[in-house]
Amino acid sequence: MKPKSFRCWRALVVLPAILLTAACTRGLPDFTGLVGDLSPVVVNISTAAVLVDGETSSGDNWFERFFGLNPGQDQAPQPGAQSLGSGFIISEDGFILTNYHVVAGADEIVVRLSDRRQLVARLVGTDQRSDLALIKIDAKGLPTADIGSADDLKVGEWVLAIGSPFGFDYSVTAGIVSAKNRSLATEQYVPFIQTDVAINPGNSGGPLFNLDGEVVGVNSQIYSDSGGYQGVSFAIPVDDAMRVANQLRETGIVVRGWLGVVVQEVDRALARSFGMRRPEGALVSRVVPNSPASEAGLQVGDVILQFGDRDVGTSRSLPHMVGRAEPGARIPLRVLRDGERLKITVRIGALETDERASLNPPDADQRARPAAFELGISVTALTRSQRAQLGVDQGGVLVTEVRPGSASGIAGLMPGDVIVSVAQQPIGDVGDFRNVLQAARGSESVPLLIQRRGSSLFLALDVPG
Repeated sequence: MKPKSFRCWRALVVLPAILLTAACTRGLPDFTGLVGDLSPVVVNISTAAVLVDGETSSGDNWFERFFGLNPGQDQAPQPGAQSLGSGFIISEDGFILTNYHVVAGADEIVVRLSDRRQLVARLVGTDQRSDLALIKIDAKGLPTADIGSADDLKVGEWVLAIGSPFGFDYSVTAGIVSAKNRSLATEQYVPFIQTDVAINPGNSGGPLFNLDGEVVGVNSQIYSDSGGYQGVSFAIPVDDAMRVANQLRETGIVVRGWLGVVVQEVDRALARSFGMRRPEGALVSRVVPNSPASEAGLQVGDVILQFGDRDVGTSRSLPHMVGRAEPGARIPLRVLRDGERLKITVRIGALETDERASLNPPDADQRARPAAFELGISVTALTRSQRAQLGVDQGGVLVTEVRPGSASGIAGLMPGDVIVSVAQQPIGDVGDFRNVLQAARGSESVPLLIQRRGSSLFLALDVPG
């Protein structure tokens, strides 16, 4: 009886496990049909540049290592610098979308189709800001990718990549969407899709598919300490990619919306200094003169909370929204100013060039005798030469010393900073600075607007009672 009883107990345990395994298996996607249908729209891209004696290429060095080639031998000028990437066909007459970095600097672009044909492509146009390029081959009746929308993607959804990692054509990898609207320092105008799909050199420019067989992204970058795949991959949303491709095809250039502000993140300390319940929005630290923002009445110190009907959760999300807006469109903004929420309508301009500035801090021997304050900071008036060097036309005081561990040090002030305003009050001289700080006592935290090496920046300063 005991053995029989044991067998029954074991069956009760094993049976649910089998059912659970079967249920899990049924829940996993089968990619076999998709791969067969989708592979013909994917292409392999190789490029060549002319090398001269003694020069090294910017191509993929793994190619020489893998195939045992010796790039160090003396050679006459010859084709070389092979860079392998991927792309996908977006029109029957041969337009192909890929990454800019795949074709950058190429003297020749060769496209290999799934039927093994190899055709030389011409470069239609590039957009470095989004790392995209449009190329064209002379062919007709080609299979084309179905274009979906990254806006419809959900975090946790299955996605599929087909490309040529390390030159292995039509390699298939799969994973899930890890996050959406990721901001990377390299591309401010791209709200990346983050996935855990295995992406390696050679996948660049290839398509990211959903389970409906639609392209939802262009595989572009990985985050890695080793240079290889570590589970964090990024794709350009296909909505943005097709917007770029259509403009390149029609005009050869890409035009984006432009607001004309420099913004920074609202952290916990700044939120408290502005009387906000939580950190959110994009804090305006500079308004470009004669820009759409200036004409609409935006001011330094405004916190942009909404752009059109979309919430601005962080400062990094604002460039994506502005870049997508059509130049000439009138967009309503929700702005926090002096504790009040305002609605401001701005007419979007066209982005032309990046605004950048880099100035050196003033020399120590130019600094006048400092004035000391209880906040652990010393400031002085600006000399004429310092104003010219720092680009400060009027007002402001120069920080000459910050005591470590003081309220000023904790706030992030540094010697060489120019304090332009305190608690939204402009600072004309040292006397103004002293008076405004005195009036701010007991307010817990106040925002400081400073200029540092040509850039405007807000800091939150705790003011003792």
